[in-house]
Amino acid sequence: MPYVTIRVTGDKVTEEQNNALISRTTEMIEDVLGKDPEITWVVVEEIPADRWGIGGKTYAERQAT
Repeated sequence: MPYVTIRVTGDKVTEEQNNALISRTTEMIEDVLGKDPEITWVVVEEIPADRWGIGGKTYAERQAT
């Protein structure tokens, strides 16, 4: 059973974008791996910009500079 996690930070994911990420990722898994879409799990996680770090600073701090 494929399980795919997509993590997004900084920007709010709209319902339309969320649905597109899930459907297109499911299609990709079916095309590339030949897996049944009915057993493919896709999770979209939104991570606040102040909870994601790059180079010792949060993403929010980096955006402010």
